[in-house]
Amino acid sequence: MVAGGRRVAVVGVALSDCGRVDDATAYALHAQAARRALADAGLDRSRVDGFASAGLGTLAPVEVADYLGLRPTWVDSTSVGGATWEVMAAHAADAIATGHANAVLLVYGSTARADIRAGRRTGTFAFGGGGPLQFEVPYGHTLVAKYAMAARRHMLQFGTTIEQLAQIAVQARANAALNPEAMFRDPVTVDDVLSGPMIADPFTKLHCCLRSDGGAAVLLAAEEYVRDCRTAPVWVLGTGEHVSHASLSEWEDFTVSPAAVSGRLAFARAGVRADEVDFAEIYDAFTYMTLVTLEDLGFCAKGEGGAFVEKGRLLVAGGELPVNTDGGGLSAQHPGMRGLFLLVEAVRQLRGEAGERQVRRPDGELPRLGVASGTGGWFCSSGTVVLGRE
Repeated sequence: MVAGGRRVAVVGVALSDCGRVDDATAYALHAQAARRALADAGLDRSRVDGFASAGLGTLAPVEVADYLGLRPTWVDSTSVGGATWEVMAAHAADAIATGHANAVLLVYGSTARADIRAGRRTGTFAFGGGGPLQFEVPYGHTLVAKYAMAARRHMLQFGTTIEQLAQIAVQARANAALNPEAMFRDPVTVDDVLSGPMIADPFTKLHCCLRSDGGAAVLLAAEEYVRDCRTAPVWVLGTGEHVSHASLSEWEDFTVSPAAVSGRLAFARAGVRADEVDFAEIYDAFTYMTLVTLEDLGFCAKGEGGAFVEKGRLLVAGGELPVNTDGGGLSAQHPGMRGLFLLVEAVRQLRGEAGERQVRRPDGELPRLGVASGTGGWFCSSGTVVLGRE
């Protein structure tokens, strides 16, 4: 990661119970995921000297670290929406490479679905009305509407069709069918997507991510820790991060996401090209997020995302570039800031631990390169991490 620094590997990953979890707190899901990730790595928690978390507690991540019985000497609470975890992974890798930490645990957990079900909160479609958002809130511009407007712009400018966007949901569901942990596994068709209830034109229900409970944890460590781990290392090869705007009026181009910058940086630092990547885990709160991120990471040219996602290219089974191999936020799970789940799935794929949904190279070998790219806000932030195995 850093010239003259130590190599950094992901040595442990895990999910908590996910989907419908009515009998656990968000803190408990954090703890469950953390314990499982440490067990996956085979490292004792006493060796963890770095901790990163966001989204829970008044003093995140102080409260979560205290709940887990950790006393870290390096900490990160960066919060940039769904891209949080890729950005945190980048920060953690830099800290380990330069010797500021040795083993950093990233943890997330949320009971978003259970809280609504129990009446502890309501569905939220806006982020408040302070700061620059005060100029948009009076017009009823919800979070979903922001993404819908961006999708319409792409459709108008490049001729992208609603059927092409629907294909993303269809293929995500097909991948989820191979994942026993996915919340929704029954197949859907393009007609199913198009005929669903309208949420924000052009998005019907199946264009939008599900709402679930769940948590995830990822443990990164210095190269000298690898020999003490029970798992094969997955190396952090390159990372990139970028923030672009807070309000839509400051977004220069609705058809370009911040992944255009974070992806370029990550690939350059990793010394690899997009066409060398075997699979991609992409934040997919909405189908358009997948399409535009594929373009901006360089898997296809700008404006060609619609054509690219047709004909099953995103499928684990026979796809040219398997995307969101666990089913993504559209079908597997989405408890809120889902970026950490992307890293977990990418590591499992590179280790060859994905079961029926395991990606294979054309020669039948396990994948060697994968990318996880998270998006936050309404395309306000992006973090991209390139991972590889030896």
